[in-house]
Amino acid sequence: MNNLKLKLLLGFLAVFFTVATQAQMFNRTPTPNDNLQSTKVRENGDVQFQIYAPEAEKVTLGGDIVPWGTELKSEKAENGVWTITVPDVKAGTYRYRFIVDGVNVYDPKAPEAYKTSALVDVLPNGEKEFFAVRKDVPHGAVSAIQYYSETTGTMRNMQVWTPPGYNAKNNKLPVFYLIHGGGDSELAWPGVGRAGIIMDNLLAEGKCREMIVVMPDGGMDVNLFVKDFVNDIILYIEANYNVYTDADHRALAGLSMGGLEVMESFMAHPDLFAYINVMSSGWFTNNKEMYETGDKRLKVIAPTLAKTVKLLKFTQGGPEDIAYTNGKEMLKVFDKNGIDYEFSEMPGGHSWPVWRNDLKNFVPVLFQ
Repeated sequence: MNNLKLKLLLGFLAVFFTVATQAQMFNRTPTPNDNLQSTKVRENGDVQFQIYAPEAEKVTLGGDIVPWGTELKSEKAENGVWTITVPDVKAGTYRYRFIVDGVNVYDPKAPEAYKTSALVDVLPNGEKEFFAVRKDVPHGAVSAIQYYSETTGTMRNMQVWTPPGYNAKNNKLPVFYLIHGGGDSELAWPGVGRAGIIMDNLLAEGKCREMIVVMPDGGMDVNLFVKDFVNDIILYIEANYNVYTDADHRALAGLSMGGLEVMESFMAHPDLFAYINVMSSGWFTNNKEMYETGDKRLKVIAPTLAKTVKLLKFTQGGPEDIAYTNGKEMLKVFDKNGIDYEFSEMPGGHSWPVWRNDLKNFVPVLFQ
């Protein structure tokens, strides 16, 4: 996925939050990159590779898709698209990369490319930062899990953190489901979100209970995600991990678009979760239907929430958070329906420094 499309995805929620942002995101000049298909397998066995690099002077291809010692011909079209063809490729799976003016460039149009980002640690206080890796702290495991989704009819991904020694002890644990925001993937929370490291540190300090943290891929339609979440993800976790299966031992949190998925999940299934944190999210103020539907639904489920939910928490990154107005307006509907909740905010806007702190503050109260 190219940088422009990545920016569009990262701005997904902002597009809905304000009309001005919506105009900004879509009023742009199209490029040949928009609909470019970077790889094509021909019927004769040839494989064609394309990349949009209008300013490049030389583009070649690397990786084991390229026969050893072979110099492939590359052609640049007037629209800035380079084409390289590898002839007569045998059946198999191959690695490849573009080499643009001598620099290795991994295909920005590949389906999984948006999940790949380099990370840099900025730790002014060193290991004292709550999200820093500490040498004297036992570390849990973050596992990449694939499961078959009956909802979508496809294989899907999630990341699962288990506490240190889980495989040896295999004791029954509660489950915390943690969802990323728009434009991200299941790699966001364990990566830039530092969720596993935060959990390691909190557990070592005796500030939280042992639990399993499930970080699913929420990058789909919100209603479709809710079906996949309830019918596939939760069932997979409860069938494959030694976990409790009641509401008192389930927690749910998500940020931005993931916050909308959190709300849709507990509003559709108000008896499934005892602990809920909606981070930097809220119903869109210009969506009258969302408010009317939400109001009717809250009226119906209010008694169930009062009985099941031990903590419903809404957090924001201060007035500079792009979801701030949406969240505050939405909470008026919760007030109208007599639903108890906690609200807190901190400076920082719609950003990971805020959400990492939200996680640090939410986890210690779970399953107590």
